[in-house]
Amino acid sequence: MAPDFSLKSSEGGQMSLADFKGKWLVLYFYPKDETPGCTTEACSLRDARDDIVSLGAEVVGISRDDASSHEKFKAKHTLNFSLLSDPDHAVMDAYGAWGKKMFGKEGVLRKTFIINPIGEVVKVYGRVTPVGHGEQVVADIKALQGV
Repeated sequence: MAPDFSLKSSEGGQMSLADFKGKWLVLYFYPKDETPGCTTEACSLRDARDDIVSLGAEVVGISRDDASSHEKFKAKHTLNFSLLSDPDHAVMDAYGAWGKKMFGKEGVLRKTFIINPIGEVVKVYGRVTPVGHGEQVVADIKALQGV
């Protein structure tokens, strides 16, 4: 089962796993707003979002950035999904998206999870390649749904 979460959303207010009960969820963790890889990944998911939504799924991104940074990032790149703030990386820890990076530093690991409508993690991308990630997610949701 996917670990529960309740975090501050870029739209204001809180968002939790329970908000997606009965829907597929693409939950992705990324290091930082406005960095090249994170922007490429976010834009790939943005471009694939209509296809993702047509499959009954939503996209949500999580980083340590605050709501103000998320708002600017969303506006600049016309992102069409919510971004959540996890400043103390508690949710990242729960999902295994926090740990040792290159050169022994700890930080956010670029990971994506597909969660089914009953809250089970059914697909984990352990080392996401930002380019084309949205298309890869669409293909995998179709395969998981047998479409």
